[in-house]
Amino acid sequence: MACAFFFDAEPVGEPGVHALDACALCTKPLARDSDIFMYRGDTPFCSDECRQEQMQLDAACARQAAARRQKQFSSGTESGRARRESWEVSVAS
Repeated sequence: MACAFFFDAEPVGEPGVHALDACALCTKPLARDSDIFMYRGDTPFCSDECRQEQMQLDAACARQAAARRQKQFSSGTESGRARRESWEVSVAS
């Protein structure tokens, strides 16, 4: 009976933490007697294919975020340079 207490209870934790009851990508129910493919420690998938697809989606999101950061950094550098140049001009005049 003690085992049922630990394994059949609802998971306690932060919202958004996946329970091991459904695939995080396709939402296919996960059987207790089947393999579960994990990603990032706590995200379950029904198959290696679903896990790989999520990994590719995450990689694409990371590339887009990096491109946005690079664009913001480069535009911020240009505006900072323009401010410094205008300040130098006004001081020199």
